[in-house]
Amino acid sequence: MTINPGWSVAIAVVALLLLTLGAYAVGRLPAPLATLVAAARAIVQLGIAAFVITSVIKSLAASLAVLAFMFAVAVLTTVRRIDAPGAWPWATLAILCGLLPVVAVILATRTIPPTGIALIPVLGILMGNTMNGHTLACRRAFAALREERELYDAWLALAFTRRQAIGEIVHRHIPEALIPGLDQVRTAGVVTLPGAFIGVLLGGGSPAQAAAAQVLVLMGIMAAQTITAVVAERLICATRLLPADLKASLTP
Repeated sequence: MTINPGWSVAIAVVALLLLTLGAYAVGRLPAPLATLVAAARAIVQLGIAAFVITSVIKSLAASLAVLAFMFAVAVLTTVRRIDAPGAWPWATLAILCGLLPVVAVILATRTIPPTGIALIPVLGILMGNTMNGHTLACRRAFAALREERELYDAWLALAFTRRQAIGEIVHRHIPEALIPGLDQVRTAGVVTLPGAFIGVLLGGGSPAQAAAAQVLVLMGIMAAQTITAVVAERLICATRLLPADLKASLTP
């Protein structure tokens, strides 16, 4: 089964976008035009991605260059979402710490071949989900540090170090960032049929092949997100991975 671009897809896309705008209107939600911008960007970006991937998948070096670009965009996106553009080296470190062991396991076990057609979709999924995990972990941690400043000062008054005081506030919020990923794993095949599963089926693979591919991707996402969240917590406690306002208020 394949989905070919054409009028049927265009009509479906327009209808779905109208449903979205209708829901915005009924719910009186702000910035409905943002959905139009997001849709336009998705169409343009996916069109470009399809062209680029078609052009590079036969070259491993070119495929790795595309993956490096995707990673750079992921880092820039997450530091913008957490309002910490100056902390991009530490965000890079946290995400790499999550991704590299997962990629090493996948390649070492030869579960996917080292080719562009295999690496780009699998690593793209892993990158996107690891970026989301990093963003959620940092946003929750930073919100806690802003809201619980008096508690931070109290820990310092009790002779805790700055690292320990930050850790006492941040640590209990980090697991919240992992909940979406855990729920995705728990409900796979019951509530949802995730992207890799559908992709293999649409590509002509058997249900067993689709299930194997999706299990691999889900385990990789869970490992990468968890490692990234743990490393991000350590970097936050060390006052490395912080937005400018928190860095100024939490460091002498």
